[in-house]
Amino acid sequence: MSRGLTIKKTILPYVLVSPYLVFVMIFVVFPVLFCFFLTFHKWNIISPMQFIGVDNYSRLIHDRLFWKAIGNTLKFLLLHIPLQIAVSLFLAQLLNQKIRAISFFRASFFLPVIVSGVVVTILWQQLFGYDSGMINRMLSAIGLPKAGWLVNPDIAIYSIAVMATWKNVGLYVILFLVGLQTVPPQYYEAAKLEGASPWQRFYHITLPMINPTIFLVVVLSTIGGFSLFIEPYIMTGGGPMNQTLSAVLYIYKQAFQYYNMGYSATLGFFYAFLIMTVVILQKRLIEKEE
Repeated sequence: MSRGLTIKKTILPYVLVSPYLVFVMIFVVFPVLFCFFLTFHKWNIISPMQFIGVDNYSRLIHDRLFWKAIGNTLKFLLLHIPLQIAVSLFLAQLLNQKIRAISFFRASFFLPVIVSGVVVTILWQQLFGYDSGMINRMLSAIGLPKAGWLVNPDIAIYSIAVMATWKNVGLYVILFLVGLQTVPPQYYEAAKLEGASPWQRFYHITLPMINPTIFLVVVLSTIGGFSLFIEPYIMTGGGPMNQTLSAVLYIYKQAFQYYNMGYSATLGFFYAFLIMTVVILQKRLIEKEE
């Protein structure tokens, strides 16, 4: 009896987790393995697969448009990540104060996060319009020239970065707010008694104490930035002159516009490795500074 009970207790945990294991095998492991298998084949969905060895990887190395798309994504990240951190931390500091209707303000800043990304993108597309956009109308009203927010190749990707920051800032405000509320108030009181200015208290107490939250925000912003797709897909289609063509949008076009499924899978694998490398480097850099 005891032996049977022991066997049952040994098997029971595996039985309980088996549905999740089956889910992971079907929807995670198999797609990844199949995607890796595709990297060595040429396939347009309709015709049979054709084994081509490492030709897809060779094509990737010489694909100038793909490297341009990665460059555009990096330009986006160079503005998006610092702006995301600065704006969300500033708003979190304000929302960490004792003010009236604090719950209303916190919910208001988080609202864009739960709104459909397509809806937000279409809204900002109208705001960025050259002739009828509200932003250019405001510029014209005060005597300033209109700006081609989405048609000027030099600023289009940065306009999208501003829009993406507005869309996601609410999430990072909540994360920073949680981090700020974990800082013991006694530290601020002691520093204030020693004559430390607000900036000194922020620099020497707040920033070191919320360093794990900063790392989390940097990682999430980086992954989200590398996943840039909806905004350029709807607002510019990758133009003008491919200046807003993101890497994910380029991979999408290779798969579902040109039906190069094998090459698209190769791009996806390489891009995932690139993101993982960047995140690891960020982690080591932040830990070194800490």
